[in-house]
Amino acid sequence: MEIFEVSKSFLKEETYPLTDQIKRSSRAVCANISEAYRKRRCEKHFISKLTDSDAENSETQTWLHFAFSCGYISLEAKSELIEKSLEIGKILNFMINNPSKFGVDN
Repeated sequence: MEIFEVSKSFLKEETYPLTDQIKRSSRAVCANISEAYRKRRCEKHFISKLTDSDAENSETQTWLHFAFSCGYISLEAKSELIEKSLEIGKILNFMINNPSKFGVDN
């Protein structure tokens, strides 16, 4: 949600190229986690959706770097959001490596 809020300040001509992309990838992180949980009956499906979530998280980091390089967000905002994204990545990787802790059937 923080990324969604910060993207509101981007230039109007960035509505699709950057704003839309960063909103889509950041939302997809959450959506894929939800899908993974619902597919936890099958370990392969669970891990696949979490892997998708991790990829979207990495894409979001890339868009944050672009937003900073274009002057749309401050170094402080970029650093804070990247730090949070890295923490999300650690959690996702823990889930991927430990599916049984999340009710996944083998």
